[in-house]
Amino acid sequence: MNTPATSTGPQDLQHPRFARQYLKIAAESDRRGGVEHRRRLLDGLSGRVLEVGAGQGRNFAHYPATVTEVVALEPDDTLRAVAGRAAAEAPVPVSVLSGNADELPGGNEEFDAVVFSLVLCSVNDQATALAEAARVLRRGGQMRLYEHVRSRHRIRGLMEDAITPVWRRLGGGCHPNRNTEAAVRAAGFTLDQVDHFGFRPSPLIPRSAHIIGRATKP
Repeated sequence: MNTPATSTGPQDLQHPRFARQYLKIAAESDRRGGVEHRRRLLDGLSGRVLEVGAGQGRNFAHYPATVTEVVALEPDDTLRAVAGRAAAEAPVPVSVLSGNADELPGGNEEFDAVVFSLVLCSVNDQATALAEAARVLRRGGQMRLYEHVRSRHRIRGLMEDAITPVWRRLGGGCHPNRNTEAAVRAAGFTLDQVDHFGFRPSPLIPRSAHIIGRATKP
């Protein structure tokens, strides 16, 4: 049964103004190619999946039938309420929970896959979030990533460094200059596949570097 959560998320992770804007941005992003990105992200998954930072649940419709359950974690009350409604229409069982990446639900090696989708830019600490993902993921399990990251172009990367303090405050904690690939490797995962591409999710947001990747827990 697909069930929304009703509990309140941590107050330091509540960004209601940004969340309302993000509902519109994510919809526009999907119209501009994000739907295909989500399909690529989730293709081939199976078993029990933990999705960290599920937002409004725009991934839910794209989980393959081989997935037996999705546990979706979202700290923001506004986004989680919308995700709960999306869960009710998902093709696979989805439970939407309140929580954050610093302390993931579930015991050790409980999930077959962990999904991060446009969230590792905004977690409090990438190393902690990825260590938690490694904890709950079974050996040989996959971590899937769809993230915007620091540009490999020197000048653009320096510009992203410069705007990060302001962008973080306006964008719900988003850091546009994180080297997520390096963080994944440092957490002990094996990166099996990483696709780099530029993407502009909205006319109001500059084109930025993105990755879609698959990593394995040894």
